[in-house]
Amino acid sequence: MAHEAVDPSFRELLDEHAPVMQLGTGFNFTEGPIWHPVDKYLLFSDMPDDKRRRWDSHGVREVMHPSNKGNGMTYDADLNLLVCEHATSSVALFRPDGSREVLASHYEGRELNSPNDLCVKSDGSIWFTDPTYGRMPGFGVERPVQLGFQGVYKIAPGSAGREPELMVDRYTFTQPNGLCFSPDEKLIYINDTAQTNIRVYEVTPDGKLANGRLLASGIQDSVKPGVPDGMKCDMHGNVWLTAPGGVWVYTPEGRLVGKVAVPEMVANLHWGGDDWRTLFMCATHSLYSVKTKVGPRNEPFMRAHPTTVEAAPAAPITASSAPPPVSTPAPAGGGLQLQAPRCALIIQDMQNDVVMEGGAFADSGSPIHCREQNCIDNIRRLADTCRQTGVPVIHVWFIVEPGMPGVTVNAPLFEGLRDANALVRGTWGVAPVTGLEPQVGDHVVTKNRMSAWEGSTLETLLKATGRDTIIETGAWTNMSIEHTARTGADKGYHMVIAEDGCSTMNADWHNASINYAMQNVAKVVKTDEVIAALRG
Repeated sequence: MAHEAVDPSFRELLDEHAPVMQLGTGFNFTEGPIWHPVDKYLLFSDMPDDKRRRWDSHGVREVMHPSNKGNGMTYDADLNLLVCEHATSSVALFRPDGSREVLASHYEGRELNSPNDLCVKSDGSIWFTDPTYGRMPGFGVERPVQLGFQGVYKIAPGSAGREPELMVDRYTFTQPNGLCFSPDEKLIYINDTAQTNIRVYEVTPDGKLANGRLLASGIQDSVKPGVPDGMKCDMHGNVWLTAPGGVWVYTPEGRLVGKVAVPEMVANLHWGGDDWRTLFMCATHSLYSVKTKVGPRNEPFMRAHPTTVEAAPAAPITASSAPPPVSTPAPAGGGLQLQAPRCALIIQDMQNDVVMEGGAFADSGSPIHCREQNCIDNIRRLADTCRQTGVPVIHVWFIVEPGMPGVTVNAPLFEGLRDANALVRGTWGVAPVTGLEPQVGDHVVTKNRMSAWEGSTLETLLKATGRDTIIETGAWTNMSIEHTARTGADKGYHMVIAEDGCSTMNADWHNASINYAMQNVAKVVKTDEVIAALRG
């Protein structure tokens, strides 16, 4: 289905024909999506089923049951998970070690209604809404309300466990729901599901709210299902709101510019992905995503463990208004940073015929250069580290069938292969060198061209395991290694070359490739740097 550009400016935010992808379905009612900026996964709630679920490149799995019927979630700057719990009427903090702390549960000695959604300001304060939906059957635990109003609160830094501060007049909202800050945090937007509107307030220097006004009203449709619920601000200050038919987008001035069409009623949304340009949408029974041209406002948790500095955006925004894309590898203080769950190691062409004395290509000088590089031992150490850190080890072998059927002689390389009768299946020459044999859990990919991508299952394997950062080792530096790196870069993979884990005919050929061509397509480092980055 096509999205609707109410105003032409919407096309700068989203392609009207951008596909909406269903990432998982069969749930009861999904809510609270939040992206982990370091480990690259999405958490979301399934309130009626009382479960917390996780989506990553391997699909959806359950991570917590019961979950106190959690709803809205986010992270603080230390990557502690903050959850609005319907069943306990609490805002709770979950540390990475699994320990739980209640941050707020009562106001004026009475239980909160049911904290619903929350966001964190750069000063560490936590702001949340408190409608009564969590006291309804299904979405929470049916029970009488103790407060006589539905408020919006702030948990000030250092005040965990004490009563939160009521930030608005207690009778302003009927059912406050989604809330978000503007990129500069001078404004906060709060919507009301029952009133079908969005209010905006100025945030004063002392952390109070002033000059509240309606930003948008009448957010309803007699035909399409959907209500104001989850809400997020993008990097330019536009407000993205769940609404009839999907997600509606408003400018900071309150002008509706477009509508994102989603097959089911959307309850909440959040950006994520490697470049923060994937909008995840929790929509009733399913989880969806769509690629956008913009990312979110730079929330504190997005700045945790940054790995790159973003280039200046095309539109004029403040430095704090957009999160840096988290890409690997990236220099930070001059060092290499890698995220093991995104990496794969390739050991290419490390076969007897290629780099061993007595092999078909020994006269080229390749065994000597391999020893000079200490290549076999460096690769072995790196492979051991990868296995210990959960990084797949992929052996790429050049193999031809007896008689060399299908081997063209269009280039001197392949003529030499044929003339030497090299790398023939079943022979000593095709076997991996001693010390680099495949271990349990390793993968083997075969090819009969220079590039590891050509005519092989390499990319299928990488996509199946969710890997986008390739650590490349092996022979030949200026041929197989370089060709694979060039193509990998073209395909969008991050290529890392462990320079002393590669070899070729001689140092001159090796250095020519490493010092020139490789600099434009890969990050060139030493094996020990890669090992340190994976362990760190």
